[in-house]
Amino acid sequence: MEELHGTEVLTRLAKVYQQLYIAPGRDKTSEYDDVVKRGHEISEGSLSHFTTSEKDSLVYEDTPAGKVCVITLYHRQDFVTFLQIMAGRCELTDIPDTQGASIIDGVANWEKIRAHKDDFYKEENAKGNPCPDWPAEFRRFTSDKKNYLDTLIVLSVGPYSGVSADRMGLSEDEWLPLSHTIRKHHECTHFICRRKYPDLKDAIWDELVADAVGIYAAFDHFDPQMEKIFLGIEGDHYTKGRLENYVEASSDSEKLVKIEEMTGKIIRVLEQFEKITSDNPCPDPYDIAIMLEESAFSPFA
Repeated sequence: MEELHGTEVLTRLAKVYQQLYIAPGRDKTSEYDDVVKRGHEISEGSLSHFTTSEKDSLVYEDTPAGKVCVITLYHRQDFVTFLQIMAGRCELTDIPDTQGASIIDGVANWEKIRAHKDDFYKEENAKGNPCPDWPAEFRRFTSDKKNYLDTLIVLSVGPYSGVSADRMGLSEDEWLPLSHTIRKHHECTHFICRRKYPDLKDAIWDELVADAVGIYAAFDHFDPQMEKIFLGIEGDHYTKGRLENYVEASSDSEKLVKIEEMTGKIIRVLEQFEKITSDNPCPDPYDIAIMLEESAFSPFA
């Protein structure tokens, strides 16, 4: 799929991922399974449940872990509907207002399967085999998930982390494209780290690394004070922000205690990030992701 812009984005995506033709709602599981699990095609699909925009886009981002498809949907409701269909199996799942992006792994691409089927029949017929065993070849082909499963990154449009342009000391026209740059690089960093460092898993560390790459991409340097604003840290204490999304606890009071304990560690990590990125400037922001992951000083592991 080539780079696309405007209303063509969802039109072309729906030809590949035909579940996008199914408006999310009750009792859609069977219809969804027919398309996604069995490869049934929808002959006359409608996308009337999407608004679409000339500002929608689809691009392929080069990363150290390979290319990844990045979709930007301008209208918030289109972003929500897309996630409900592609990640929520066409159910009316709740998408928090604070969620502005998502990586959707393991998306079945039946277009790839059908293309391979055509090639398989042509090759077998050329060998003089009039009755190719497609079921056996289907099992062989789909046994390697890389052959037919895609990863999609979908982004919304809006101020990053819900932080206003005024608070950033910028105009709306300045802050929105910078927010998009941060958001895109943040999600692509998750894509890189999940593939290159699958054994390194810590929600807070992952968010700090991803934000650091996004900030570096947008501003050509890492600013720890900016990251504290995104997380909801003022001075040496947590006030209110995104950080609490990554802390698990049995009660609000327990969560606050855990957050306060982590805040000091986070501040020290941000200071280390600033030093590492200042001492080792990189023309490619994704090199920062590799550098930080391999610095191996995470206090959260």
